[in-house]
Amino acid sequence: MKKRINEEQIDISATIVLYNQDFEELIKAITSFLETPSYTKQLFLVDNSPEKNTRLEAYPDSRVTYIFNNKNLGFAKANNLVIPQIANISNYHLILNPDTEFEPIVISKLIDEIEKDKELALITPAVKFPDGKHQYSVRKYPTFFDLVIRKLSIFRRRIHDQEYRNANLSKQFYPEVIHGCFMLFKTDDFITIKGFDERYFLYMEDIDICKKIDVLGKKKLYFPEVTITHALKKGSSKKTKLFLYHVLSAVKYFLKW
Repeated sequence: MKKRINEEQIDISATIVLYNQDFEELIKAITSFLETPSYTKQLFLVDNSPEKNTRLEAYPDSRVTYIFNNKNLGFAKANNLVIPQIANISNYHLILNPDTEFEPIVISKLIDEIEKDKELALITPAVKFPDGKHQYSVRKYPTFFDLVIRKLSIFRRRIHDQEYRNANLSKQFYPEVIHGCFMLFKTDDFITIKGFDERYFLYMEDIDICKKIDVLGKKKLYFPEVTITHALKKGSSKKTKLFLYHVLSAVKYFLKW
């Protein structure tokens, strides 16, 4: 694992969790983050893949730290690995998917907005698919019934209501849930809630962390004045193993909350 040259304060840290990630797609996410102007940055690439990526290990930028786990720790635990390295060092921490891309101004605009309210712990931009269509990345807290009907693609009106489709999504508001593809936290709040609940291997951890922010008495903001692109693989709809992970995470979530 490469280490940073020093332990001085940085403006923003970020984590991208990897598993056999397409390299060219990942480079777009890395470049999007590193090209954010005016801020000191540190990016952690936490690799759950079976084999080490030597190109990432030798990435020619001291602002990139590559961590190879030699096993699949899951999304929550892999993200939480960096907590000791950002506590009391980073001002903001970004959870970023490897299949995202955005303009350099996006993070700057989000930081300007989140700084306006001391009660605001988490902020996210609008999200679009690569074809430019809107992606419904903020939602209401689900019931078990909501997860079932989403899987079966029935009761579309209920699904649309859960996705705030009746709201004006061109205006900012405080949603219940923010999708885990792009979550910008005030680092102190991320540390206070101890990051993600590691009982979730995959899925539901973004919903769970939003619940933890509620318990903390803080707010989450959807800020559509800036936009990112997210490929959104929808793995649990295509692979049985991932679907089973989703079911198991849902059981853990509803038992907890």
